[in-house]
Amino acid sequence: MKTIPIVGFAAWSGTGKTTLIERLVAHLTAQGQRVAVIKHDAHRFEIDHEGKDSWRFTWAGAAQSIIASSEKAALVEARPLGLRQLANLVHDVDLVLVEGYKAEDLTQIGISRKETGKGFPAELSRYAAVVTDEPLPEAELPVFGLEDVSGLARFLLENRETFTQIPYRTWDESNS
Repeated sequence: MKTIPIVGFAAWSGTGKTTLIERLVAHLTAQGQRVAVIKHDAHRFEIDHEGKDSWRFTWAGAAQSIIASSEKAALVEARPLGLRQLANLVHDVDLVLVEGYKAEDLTQIGISRKETGKGFPAELSRYAAVVTDEPLPEAELPVFGLEDVSGLARFLLENRETFTQIPYRTWDESNS
């Protein structure tokens, strides 16, 4: 069975996780990589809006509602899904980046920004690498600056075989 590497980015709110992941996606995509992102939102988010067809289907009781156009598609699942369930929906990509899910058992990159005053959410030994704007001379793992997107991308690509792996099928295989 094929697998796909999945790596999480763990940091406190306001540290810059979204910006870093956004820049990584752009960098990796420019290198020909297909990247998926799974984001945990601690707040209630709305993908479909009141009065729109998909919202009406969901509120009518549809367990799943899918909206598609010639450019993109979205699936609304009317129940909470865990990270593993979400990852199993991913297909046809080279790498999955995860924002949030700090407590999940998967390879993680820790992020810390000095101005937040919060440090890393876990001990350094928890991470495969860290991203920070503070010197960490005692660190026994790769350390990247907050602006070193190309260095971090290179690390991800060179080490992806050592990351947590999820089962992977192409879209064609899952529909046969």
